[in-house]
This record gives sequence, structure tokens and C-alpha cells, in this order.
Amino acid sequence: MPINITMPALSPTMEEGNLSKWLVKEGDKVSPGDVIAEIETDKATMEVEAVDEGTVAKLVVPAGTEGVKVNALIAVLAAEGEDAGAAAKSGGGAAPAKAEAPKVEAPKAEAPKAEPAAAAAPKAETAPAANGHAVGERTFASPLARRIAKEAGVDVSAVTGTGPHGRVVKADVDAAIAGGGAKATPAAKASAGAPAAAAPAVKAMSDDQVLKLFEEGSYVLVPHDNMRKTIARRLVEAKTTIPHFYLTLDCELDALLALRTQINAAAPMKKTDKGEAPAYKLSVNDMVIKAMAMALKAVPDANASWTESAMVKHKHADVGVAVSIPGGLITPIIRHADEKTLSTISNEMKDLASRARSRKLKPEEYQGGTTAVSNLGMFGIKDFAAVINPPHATILAVGAGEERAVVKNGEIKIATVMSVTLSTDHRAVDGALGAELLVAFKRLIENPMGMLV
Repeated sequence: MPINITMPALSPTMEEGNLSKWLVKEGDKVSPGDVIAEIETDKATMEVEAVDEGTVAKLVVPAGTEGVKVNALIAVLAAEGEDAGAAAKSGGGAAPAKAEAPKVEAPKAEAPKAEPAAAAAPKAETAPAANGHAVGERTFASPLARRIAKEAGVDVSAVTGTGPHGRVVKADVDAAIAGGGAKATPAAKASAGAPAAAAPAVKAMSDDQVLKLFEEGSYVLVPHDNMRKTIARRLVEAKTTIPHFYLTLDCELDALLALRTQINAAAPMKKTDKGEAPAYKLSVNDMVIKAMAMALKAVPDANASWTESAMVKHKHADVGVAVSIPGGLITPIIRHADEKTLSTISNEMKDLASRARSRKLKPEEYQGGTTAVSNLGMFGIKDFAAVINPPHATILAVGAGEERAVVKNGEIKIATVMSVTLSTDHRAVDGALGAELLVAFKRLIENPMGMLV
């Protein structure tokens, strides 16, 4: 019987992707684990592995096709001993065999759209489950997925698996919890939160209405790619569902700059392909990341995310850092940033930024986080207000460090000053709490030795 290969869901929120490249051709034999294609999502290009053994009978979707829906048929395999030509003709009606998605252990970064029937439990013992398993049939799940499901009070047998042969993986359990389905207990729902409320309808000008405002031939149309569409959707969601308020402080940088110079001068040398180089080179942004993480640990009530049913209080400070890439931006995350040394943060950030620009990040490297930092100081921007990236409750906008006249003890002095603005979700962080967080950040920036002990 022909084996159908469908477009895999490479993240819990993926709805469609671009089939950028086939790495096999019709007539090739493939085995489980062979990389057969490259799929471009809104944030990264990821390799897709075969699950079954067989011969490629037909490539249904050509390379370069955009907007291929999840679970759409993309190729047909002929099973062992089956005629490839016959399989190509009859493929499409057989039970689909999903291509194996890369291991996705993404935090609850973006709540899936509310689909009440998506993970509904069976109404009677004789009815088949919503995920395709018959009642009483063994559910295959990874040990990590089972443990998380147990802790969250989720019935793992009611979760639809996206792993090989329908195996339930961590991302599936996270998605079920975030969506409020899969028999999540009240405690689990309080922990994970209910789906975000739908954004109010915004009446915008149609494409035709916009184009009529400009002379024909005076413009070029550049179609949106998946990344731009996702950025637009999430910005609308953020600005129409999150009540932002803003707090700004000036931080003196002279002590931090002096300490940074000392630390970089003390960096040991290491051998590289290009010869010897310092083991690390700290930037001001590396120290900002560390200070923000430590401030969140000092003010734990601000290290939170809002859901309709409960406040999610995070145990770790995971700091997302906005990185500009061609066509948009992405926010890779420094996990447990409060516990890491400045040199570790610096080297990890360089690696994440490099792979972000080549779209090689894994979903778990940019999904989730408890706050974010956006730094435009390198462009000379003095101050700005950043848009909160759900599910974060805060984001810190960092301006340029510049020499300014300041008054000290009644005298005018010259100091290097950096303006920072904290954008805050007022549902989760009130004004006084946000001010306490920003004051804790300022204290660490102006007394940077506190980040070394």
C-alpha cells in the first residue's frame, strides 16, 4: 500500500510552511531517519526526516512551493516490493504517514488558536478518541511527554501526537495544555493558562483601497513571506490585547564600561581556525541581559505571564533578545540567564545571533522566555518603547550610551548615560511593581560588580 508523506507541524503553532527544497528525487530509496526535505517556517529552515522505508514514487508538491498547509500531502512512498508507478497513481487515499519533525521541546510561547473540538475527549468508552486512538489502545508517548502530562493533570491518551507514527512528544502536551484541552485538570489550567482571548476586529483598508491612493506604475509589490505575516499578526495581537504602559529611567554607564574593559582585557586566549583569539568579548548588551535577568530574580512578582485563569509565575529568568534578520526579526532566548556568567551569556548570544541570521534556530531556542531585551543603541537611538512579545509581561528597550551633563552634589559633571524604557503588561505587572523592577535593573547597571558575585 502506498505511504503518504504529509507536511509536518514543526512547531505547536505552525499552520503552513514553504517546501524550500527536496533532498530526494523520484525513484530514490529512503530509510527511517533519512533527511528528505527542507521546510521553511516563519522563523527557521528545518530538515525533515523520513519515518518509513520505501521508494519515492511521487513528489506531489514541487520544491519552492509556498504556503503548504500542515498535513497536506507532499509525497508518496512505494512500500517494499510495491511498484513505484502504481503507488504514484494510487497514492493519496492511503492512511497518511507523517514525516518526522525535528525534536521540538518548545515552551508555551504562542498559544494556539482556540479550537474547542481539537482535543476533545471521547464521550463514551466505545467511541474512538479524538486523536485517532481507539479507547483502551496503548498511547505511544515520550517519557518526557508522559511526565509533563502527569504533572499537569493531562490525559496523554487524548493528546494528538505529531511525532513518528503519531507518537506524543513534549510539544504536543504543551500545546494541549495551552489550548485548555486534553482533559486538563483545573490545576493544570491554572498553571498553563487558557487560550488568549480573540483580538477585537480591526477594520483596515483593503489592498485595492490602498493601491488606489498611488499612481499606477509608481510602486512595486513585494509579497509577504511567512515571517512578515507572523510578525504582523503578533504585533496586532500584542497592541490590541495587551494594555501597555511605559516606564523610563536613565542609567549611568561609566562603572559598567570600566568593568567591561577589565574583564575583556583579562580574557584568556584560545586557539581557533584563524589563530588565537580571546575566549570571550563582552558587549554592553551582554551585561544588560544579565542585569535584566538578575533584576527579575530580585523582583520575582514581575517575572510572570498573564493568562485568563491564572498568573504564571516563572521560576527562572529566561531573557529573549531581539535580533534583526533579513525580512524581520527573531528573539532567541538565553535560558536561566540569571545563573550564567557574563562570558557564557556573551558566547551563547553570539552563537544564537549567528544561527538566527541564517534561519537555523530550533523552535525551542526562540519560543517562550519570560522577558525580552531590544537594543537599538548601536544605531544612536536615544530612547524608544518596544512592543511586548506575548507571553512575556515585560520588554526592555535600550537606547544608546552617550555623554550627557548630569548634576552631582550641586555640580555639573559629564557622565555616560543610557536611557531604558520598560514596556509592561498592566494586567500582570502594576505600576509600582514595574518601577521596582526597573530600579533593580538600574542598580545592577550602575554597580556592575553585583553581577559577578
